[in-house]
Amino acid sequence: MHLTRFQINAARRASRSLLASPQKLHAAVMSAFPPSAPTPADGRVLWRVDRNQHQVLLYLVSPHRPDLTHLVEQVGWPTTHTWDTRDYQPLLDRIKPGQQWAFRLKANPVGNRRKTSDSPRSQRFGHVTVAQQTDWLLTRAERHGFAVTLGEHKEPDVAVRGREQLVFKRQSADVTLSTAVFEGHLEVTDADLLRATLINGIGPAKGYGCGLLTLAPARHA
Repeated sequence: MHLTRFQINAARRASRSLLASPQKLHAAVMSAFPPSAPTPADGRVLWRVDRNQHQVLLYLVSPHRPDLTHLVEQVGWPTTHTWDTRDYQPLLDRIKPGQQWAFRLKANPVGNRRKTSDSPRSQRFGHVTVAQQTDWLLTRAERHGFAVTLGEHKEPDVAVRGREQLVFKRQSADVTLSTAVFEGHLEVTDADLLRATLINGIGPAKGYGCGLLTLAPARHA
């Protein structure tokens, strides 16, 4: 597995068009890998766009090493910057039960409910409040190999930021995604499950920039 970081030049017109469409970004990301690349036994392509005051960064986790030349030419700095790809395995191998890490996750928190009380089929819907979205993450943590740690006042150490409702075209249909960025601290409860989560993602809409969980040294350590 590989972890890649690519900086997008947000001042370019092509960048603004790309960032406005998860469908276009999905296509651009998948173009980094040849169609002949073998299907991996485990792991998949995951990506996420992180925005801060000074940078727009694209992160990729992928079984194969990407070639982002097309993105450098279209939305980067062709003469001065490329991208940074590192082997992800050393970090995966370091994960042990009981460790604490800072984490960041962009996800599509959803639930299911019936249209009517007597309807045999359920319909997926996006959680839109901070409480709903936080509960969505907390109820899924254990199955993904971690627990959100407790912070001050014994409350879960997680903040919900960057909440968006994205509407874009997929072929001729409109697609609506409710997304949220989670930041906080976690404790490893099952190292194998967490490793699987880091390379396979959490929740739906993984093709549209959701599901990628990344770790960093715990800030309070």
